[in-house]
Amino acid sequence: MMVIYHHTAGPWLVRRLTELDGEAGLDVVVVAPDDHQGLRAALADADVVWHVLEPMTAAFIEAAPRLRLIQKIGVGVNTIDVGVATARGIAVCNMPGTNSRAVAEMALALMLGCLRRLAWFHDRTRTGRGWDVPAAVPEGCLELGGRTVGLVGYGGIPRILAPILVALGARVLYTATSPKADAVGEWRGLPRLLAESDIVSLHVPLTDDTAGMLDRQALMLMKPGAILINTGRGEVVDQPALVEVLRSGHLAAAGLDVFAREPVAPDDRILGLDNVVLAPHVAWQTRETLERSLLVATENCRRLRSGEPLLHQVNLIGDW
Repeated sequence: MMVIYHHTAGPWLVRRLTELDGEAGLDVVVVAPDDHQGLRAALADADVVWHVLEPMTAAFIEAAPRLRLIQKIGVGVNTIDVGVATARGIAVCNMPGTNSRAVAEMALALMLGCLRRLAWFHDRTRTGRGWDVPAAVPEGCLELGGRTVGLVGYGGIPRILAPILVALGARVLYTATSPKADAVGEWRGLPRLLAESDIVSLHVPLTDDTAGMLDRQALMLMKPGAILINTGRGEVVDQPALVEVLRSGHLAAAGLDVFAREPVAPDDRILGLDNVVLAPHVAWQTRETLERSLLVATENCRRLRSGEPLLHQVNLIGDW
């Protein structure tokens, strides 16, 4: 079975993918996200695509006559043309939970980085100015304990993150479509959560309902001096409006792993702010996440080969 892994792969992952030939009978070909010509060539013989972030468009799907499965390495399938795949009889699956711990830990890291102005201190120290800091800067550094953290969404990631925040002394609020009986924290509607929280952390998928959820009006509902964390999807936030409220000082800081447009353009105004902590959509990417992801992906290939129902299929194909 010929599989395309459509992302970058370092030495460790290349070795693991090579081992799958003997372990699972899979011929895995690595195609870099920006190698569109290489992807089109590989799609001619591919049975399965292991998809990460680069959009799996209708044109790419139509270039794959043998394709039977698009397996998302992660959760959000907004970068896959699911409608075209379904019309072609191609299954689309994701893998909820495999990256939850990694993303929860990154969200926590971004919170702490913003509270302690870690990026600012890092840049200043590495240029030899770390011991010449204006007194007002450390006086503005804050602790997580005693602060209120609002979690927007309450899926797998907040379920891991919320107890950690409580253990560190934070008060947790959350918003979801309805209160959860087993949730750690107090439920609030979104406007109240924004108004009460010192830190707001986004954990919702990109849908028609969540696109632009945090527009300028919503951002202005946040407490003066609050912090925004986004490890979900960049399009959930109006990014130009976010730049405005960060520049004005209404928000103290933001920790962002995702952006409205990726890769971020070198001249994007978000990159010129000194009160942001930034990462290039890597919150999910740990060795442990990759191991868990390979287990699900190879199992779905086995099921595809044997005609069994697939794990976490998001579209309806025939009897599945």
